[in-house]
Amino acid sequence: MAARAESTVLAGARVVLPTGVVENGRVRVEAGRITSVGGETDQGVGVASVGGETDQGVGVASVGGDAGRGAPDASVLDLTGHWVVPGFVDMHNHGGGGASFTSGGVDEVLKGVRTHQEHGTTTLVASTVTGEMDFLAQRAGFLSELVEQGDLAGIHFEGPFISPCRKGAHSEALLRDPDPAEVRKLLDAARGTARMVTLATELPGGIDSVRLLVEHGVIAAIGHTDATYEQTVEAIEAGATVATHLFNAMPPLGHRAPGPIAALLEDERVTVELINDGTHLHPAALELAFHRAGADRVAFITDAMDAAGFGDGVYQLGPLEVEVKDGVARLAVGGSIAGSTLTLDTAFKRAATIDRLPVTDIVRAISANPAKLLGVYDRVGSLEPGKDADLVILDADFAIAGVLRRGEWVVRPRLG
Repeated sequence: MAARAESTVLAGARVVLPTGVVENGRVRVEAGRITSVGGETDQGVGVASVGGETDQGVGVASVGGDAGRGAPDASVLDLTGHWVVPGFVDMHNHGGGGASFTSGGVDEVLKGVRTHQEHGTTTLVASTVTGEMDFLAQRAGFLSELVEQGDLAGIHFEGPFISPCRKGAHSEALLRDPDPAEVRKLLDAARGTARMVTLATELPGGIDSVRLLVEHGVIAAIGHTDATYEQTVEAIEAGATVATHLFNAMPPLGHRAPGPIAALLEDERVTVELINDGTHLHPAALELAFHRAGADRVAFITDAMDAAGFGDGVYQLGPLEVEVKDGVARLAVGGSIAGSTLTLDTAFKRAATIDRLPVTDIVRAISANPAKLLGVYDRVGSLEPGKDADLVILDADFAIAGVLRRGEWVVRPRLG
């Protein structure tokens, strides 16, 4: 069992808050929650509080406690030379650690969840892949129990309502049009835990299914689609708000037929998922997405499959065989990319060191934005008093040095 940090002050790090980077910052954790943050911000002094008095002379946020110094009853962890950022939120993930969220039992699913927690993902949505409707409904019921007990943040159905023209690593024989009645069947089976459904909205029933999802408070995501620009605009107007792994499994951007990419990037209501593993996207494509959409409309995801955090080999992704070589997953037959072996700490490091994105933008994309989409930003996604003590400690090279989830150490700090 992970060790709970009952009262701990993380001191001396560069702390990333919604208002900016705090130098020589402090975060206090008590009983699984953040009770205070403080330090000198890049923008000057910033103050916010929830219950308790604030000191206008110090950059402090607090919940009825002392943000400026570690209290006598608190252990103080010196994190000089490190970063403290919010726990990562992955809204599109099929498994890891050799475990599949589509087919594994309880122990296997929890092993996959734990694998990603060790890489900084403290909030995770389990994604399924295309299968028979009865199987997916049964799977939804099973996964919903893990959502209800707090191990997962929800369920994402990727398929079977997708285009055979852009099926990627999904079994074409099992694909079907997005009949609203069948979409409703999956939502009912998930018992209120469905968070997102990926659809090819140009297919018969697609627009009506988008409206159904919106009515039930579920994210309608456009993906694995062969839609035109105009068809994509129609889906957005109907309520679709996410682009499933933008650029992948959709027509490329064209100068006469711009397709879905242009429509998804230009609309302020849409958040675009990006898989920043160096395989799914060229750095220039990632830069284009950030430049056009802005940091508040990007969500880093893994689209991870079983091999994430586990290694090369032969795996099953639904009914299809996948070969993983040098960390790249491809279908054994046809060679299509089959998800990824990415973990979000790698995506963070790549964004900081290769893409040269500001750390504040990375934190928005990897924590705050997906948390807001999932409706859990009141609890996770940023370092603020009153929220769950979900945070990641990174060293100067942006490698994981510690992970705290709900006040318990998943990865104990490695310092010195």
